[in-house]
Amino acid sequence: MPNFVFQKSSKTAGRRGFLQTKSGKIQTPFFMPIATRGAVKMIEPEEVSGLGYEIILSNTYHLWRKPGEKVIKKAGGLGQFMHWPGPILTDSGGYQAFSLGVRAQTRFGINGVKITDEGVYFADPENGEKLFLSPEKAIEIQLTLGVDILMCLDECPPYSANKKQIKKAIQRTTSWAQRSLEFFQKKTQNIPEAKRPLLFAIIQGGIYQDLREQSAQELTKLDFDGFAVGGVAVGEPREKLPEILDWVLPILPTNKPRYLMGLGRPEELVLAISRGVDMFDCVIPTREGRHGRFLVWQKEAKKKIAQIMQGESFSKNKFYQQENISSEKNKFDQNSLDKKCNCPVCQKFSRSYLRHLFSVKETLGMKSVALHNLFFYKELVERIRENI
Repeated sequence: MPNFVFQKSSKTAGRRGFLQTKSGKIQTPFFMPIATRGAVKMIEPEEVSGLGYEIILSNTYHLWRKPGEKVIKKAGGLGQFMHWPGPILTDSGGYQAFSLGVRAQTRFGINGVKITDEGVYFADPENGEKLFLSPEKAIEIQLTLGVDILMCLDECPPYSANKKQIKKAIQRTTSWAQRSLEFFQKKTQNIPEAKRPLLFAIIQGGIYQDLREQSAQELTKLDFDGFAVGGVAVGEPREKLPEILDWVLPILPTNKPRYLMGLGRPEELVLAISRGVDMFDCVIPTREGRHGRFLVWQKEAKKKIAQIMQGESFSKNKFYQQENISSEKNKFDQNSLDKKCNCPVCQKFSRSYLRHLFSVKETLGMKSVALHNLFFYKELVERIRENI
């Protein structure tokens, strides 16, 4: 039985279906809350699953450094360690190796990052310890964590990189992907198919059509379980997203899931799902919530979402707005964050109360607004799915 089954929309390239993992079946398309260090900040796993989420994302680099993959393995894997009942996806840790290594260079005055064909040499920003992450090491850590979906180590050049540098990066990304797949297949060859984790490759190429297409063509020759579009949340103009997706998605096999990494404004989810993307992650709902910014549905939201999916602009179909709980207008407001919202927060707390919590820096306020935003995203994906 295939891991991924779907039905396609008759109106758009959008699709809805199921992705089977060793820890359970997930409805697609889906959004993954970020549990960087094994926890969605301030929110308990039961609260996340209670909102209807079936999968979360964690960070390989941070879990490797603290508490260490062996500690997590001893607990029975990451799901058992953090008491999360469903599937988990981990990134490769490469982006953190690049970015945090630069921070170590600033802090300790040492050579922070060196990228070679073998892997990434970098320094821990906390103590200056010299570290090395290879494609094989990234897979080994993720397998030890016991997660359901693994990501290959890739080289994600910054937006400031020139075309020659990006071309070199995609060549290295393809080479690393081949090594990752070979190592993964060797390590999982004796695992029954139903218990085997999935491995995804990451397409790079910056804002250059020929390089994006080259990366997609090279990686799809390899037998990965799914494909991710990377390098779209590292400084590229957001208006380039439709173009990048239109270059890459037609090359990808239709029978495998497609993952847009790290980008997730609500309108971007609508746009990407209408083009055939299945998976998303982003810090927006939780990070913005911790800063008091929350999302509110606008009138005729369902109709506007449908119109955007069929090609109309978001500027003419704004289906939500962002507000700040600390606004003076909320001081005496006894209404919920959103009168149309059925989340646990909107069923209990007023804007006035939540504003008070923020004013005295009470963490319940930050948690509550983040929880509301996560509910908004879950409902958003459900509304999009209804249009497929």
